[in-house]
Amino acid sequence: MRWLVLLMLPTAVSAEAVSSTRVIRAGTVIEAGDLQQTAAVVAGAVTRIEDVAGLEARVILYPGRPILSDHVGRPAVVQRNQIVVLSYALGGLAITTEGRSLARGGVGAVIPILNLASRATVSGQIQSDGTVRVGHFGN
Repeated sequence: MRWLVLLMLPTAVSAEAVSSTRVIRAGTVIEAGDLQQTAAVVAGAVTRIEDVAGLEARVILYPGRPILSDHVGRPAVVQRNQIVVLSYALGGLAITTEGRSLARGGVGAVIPILNLASRATVSGQIQSDGTVRVGHFGN
């Protein structure tokens, strides 16, 4: 009878994650100079500085701690309680009115808006110019 013996020896795993060089408060837009590479192996951690620079911190980021992908997002262009222009367009029909944002969000985010004329709450997608498109979100 033959025996097969396998030895499982620990091996060093080297990987890098992105961390901040200073305390960055939630809501702050992150610049490349605020970031550094840190030796760490963390599931969900961002590994490239270019993927974080220009985004907004969603939580407080501490120096040396790996930044997870859900810790950052697109910068907000609409703030909560901000008056925004609501637009609806379909074919040759275009309607605009004012609404009050019930959440904050970046370009492409779908947020609730209070239509000031009808007092109804609708969902709309934030556009790059800060307007909110309601109805059909596709082009």
